[in-house]
Amino acid sequence: MHTTPIILLLFIGYIIFTLDKKKEDIPVPPILALIGIGLFFIPYFSSIEVTENLIYHIFLPALLFTSAYRFPPSALKKNGGIIGFLATAGIMLTVLLLGAVIYALSSPFISLSFIGALVIAAMLTPTDPVSVASILKQSTGDEKMADVVEGESLINDGTSIVIFSVVTGMFLTNESFSISSFFGEFLLVSLGGIAIGLLFGWMFSKAIHFTHHREYQVMLSIVVAYGIFNLAESIHLSGVLATVFAGIMLSFEFGRTIKEDHFRESLDSFWGIVEISILSLLFLLIGIEAANHLSFDYWGLAVLIFIASLLVRFVIIAGTIQLFPMWRKEISWQESLILSWSGLKGSMSVFLILSLATQAGDKADVIISLTFAAVLLSLVVQSAGIHPLSKKLLK
Repeated sequence: MHTTPIILLLFIGYIIFTLDKKKEDIPVPPILALIGIGLFFIPYFSSIEVTENLIYHIFLPALLFTSAYRFPPSALKKNGGIIGFLATAGIMLTVLLLGAVIYALSSPFISLSFIGALVIAAMLTPTDPVSVASILKQSTGDEKMADVVEGESLINDGTSIVIFSVVTGMFLTNESFSISSFFGEFLLVSLGGIAIGLLFGWMFSKAIHFTHHREYQVMLSIVVAYGIFNLAESIHLSGVLATVFAGIMLSFEFGRTIKEDHFRESLDSFWGIVEISILSLLFLLIGIEAANHLSFDYWGLAVLIFIASLLVRFVIIAGTIQLFPMWRKEISWQESLILSWSGLKGSMSVFLILSLATQAGDKADVIISLTFAAVLLSLVVQSAGIHPLSKKLLK
């Protein structure tokens, strides 16, 4: 990718984010994605190549680390139970149930195997709230919903990749679904990633005291964010979970042992600029790449899949809350609906789609188009609806 298109995309992102600052309830990601679709029809931008490596190894570590170290430990302690359940057992149940629904829905349209349906479900399970958390806080004044949505998203990014890897392996090799194989690999990759993230996050919190120069401390945070991610990936553990839990450990250490008063301010200044810049590029590129796959004959099925993803998520969340009396007292059905609606799809889903395209080629063309369409519908419909819906339900 050449430099000039990047600068132009950043400038477009600057304009949209500036407008969002003037009016806080404008959902930025879908606007950027729709602009990206429009840019695809301009030859200068249509030649831009969006790769899975660009999203996974360049964009995601920074976004994950930034969100994780900013996430308040008090929110994790208070809502850790429901966040952990939804991001692990909840996401596995979602994949299985949504996969079964997609398999049933697809029969009048296309011939789709059950494993193929599970692949689509796995690509649609990671949530990417981005601006939703801030919109929720502004429209309701309640930080609990935003904390649960953001916390779940941080962890389920990692678990969804593990699930996708196992299911895709079965899809490409025509293997039957194996529960024991699925859980064995899931536990190894996930727990290993979490352990290495916590260890290096703790080491980072101690290492910053060796220098009081904020520039070097920020430099070290870059090394940690990308270094842990790539280290974990190189030993076949979850780089996403490693980076997330390194950031969470750092967030915990902020309130406990870190005495560098300027350190948090320096991190926020640097990573805040990085985050906005990456989000601008990422969602514009998502739109440009999606435009390649949106001309197909099964939009009706894509709409049904999108609706099914919302309904299945609501069933899982509402059912989970009913199972646990402690959560039943704290979270109403209205809040369950908001939690379901807030789980929009984004960068992680697009990475999984591109990863499948690289591995499967023409074998998965229809699956890729269906999933891209469902992701785009999620970005536009759910982002646009979160402000009025939360205003109405959480008065």
